[in-house]
Amino acid sequence: MPQVAPVARRILANIEKVILGKRSEIVLALVAYFCEGHILLEDVPGVAKTMLARALAGSVGCSFKRVQCTPDLLPNDITGASIFNPKTVDFEFRPGPIFAQLVLADEINRATPRTQSALLEAMAERRVTVDGQTYLLEPPFLLIATQNPVDHDGTFPLPEAQLDRFLVRLSLGYPSAEEEARVLDLLRQSHPIDQLQPVATAAEILACQQAVREVYVDPKVRDYIVALVRNTRDHLDVALGGSPRASLALYRGAQALAAIRGNEFVLPDDVKKLAQAVLAHRMILKPESRLRRMTAAQVVEDVVKQTSVPTLSKSGA
Repeated sequence: MPQVAPVARRILANIEKVILGKRSEIVLALVAYFCEGHILLEDVPGVAKTMLARALAGSVGCSFKRVQCTPDLLPNDITGASIFNPKTVDFEFRPGPIFAQLVLADEINRATPRTQSALLEAMAERRVTVDGQTYLLEPPFLLIATQNPVDHDGTFPLPEAQLDRFLVRLSLGYPSAEEEARVLDLLRQSHPIDQLQPVATAAEILACQQAVREVYVDPKVRDYIVALVRNTRDHLDVALGGSPRASLALYRGAQALAAIRGNEFVLPDDVKKLAQAVLAHRMILKPESRLRRMTAAQVVEDVVKQTSVPTLSKSGA
């Protein structure tokens, strides 16, 4: 789509001033943003998870708030609370950080389940209910959460229902030796995040989100998406496969990826490119499969290999 690809290129180039050698992960983050999804960054400490979120926020002219999750964080610390004003003799609502257009929940698994649940309504419905009053969030709304999989002390794993609300789960991984050396040179005097300027407006992001919905999906590609997700449910190693929300996430994500690539229609390759990021975190493996060190990523890879890719016949049908 002509109006999506240039915006995506500007944001991508801007983020790459800060994050080196992670283009595919940045593209997947833009896919989630352009199809109105949310992002979970899961990786070991120190690989620039928070910096990626800050770079994306700094590249877009939207309001940004960061929440550092801790075990003593309360739901009202995120959603806001009604405060009594003695001058007016009335309660006034003070909005919390969730009311920003782009919210970073850093180390989300350090917050208690009660506090994590304060994010669910915002993620699913773009609104927040406090003291019986519902408040709409200003679009475009995006939640980026980070968590460290190896840091188990004092953490609360995200429940399956909350994981299902993240459109993609990304892992940045360690940089190569060459990239790590470039990082050292880049940060020698100052951090480039401090000089990062917005290259896209909120209106442009909203226009891109609307344009993504117009990307054509052939019925054969649609059925391919459905078959992929259903095959995760029938896999012998899986206790709980992808939900219908997973099918919708894969459908919308493929539309966004096609638009970022400048195409007006979705290819099966777009779907396969997104399968790992969209499906792996939504599955629960059987205990015996985990004992055999089977992983969700291996299951997704197996499902993609076993699912027939749609092709055109000689007549073009």
